[in-house]
Amino acid sequence: MPKKFLRRTSKLHSKLGRKRKKKQVWRKPTGRDNKMKEKRKGRPKVVSVGYKKDKREKGKIEGKKVIRVMNFKDLKRLKKDMAIILGNIGNKKKIELVKYARENGIKILNVNTKKFMKKSEKKEVSDKKMTAEEARKIIESKMEEKSKEKNKWI
Repeated sequence: MPKKFLRRTSKLHSKLGRKRKKKQVWRKPTGRDNKMKEKRKGRPKVVSVGYKKDKREKGKIEGKKVIRVMNFKDLKRLKKDMAIILGNIGNKKKIELVKYARENGIKILNVNTKKFMKKSEKKEVSDKKMTAEEARKIIESKMEEKSKEKNKWI
């Protein structure tokens, strides 16, 4: 895990990244008496030459080369030692790509596949229109559950 370099006052101000990961960015410390700029002991580390990544690891995440996927054609050219990042695509295509990736054991870095599939399945169920009989059965089963819970406490 590479060292995370943060701006000098990022802990003090919420707008500079406290609980906001995208705002947690490096800015070179400036100022005449800045302790961090002077690289004093006990202060956060300053970006310098010695922290460079190894050439073989550069551009990789979790030791895998990363490819941005926008469609199935991109997904087909994937090799074993690669991971994917889903691009800016619609929900319909995203569901298909996630299903395919799950079946073939492909790692998607920017999507939690289990959570996403569960959410999409719930949406599919809610999108289907129920007949009156199905709705009645569901309501009756919920009423029975409530009555059972009331009877427990009596």
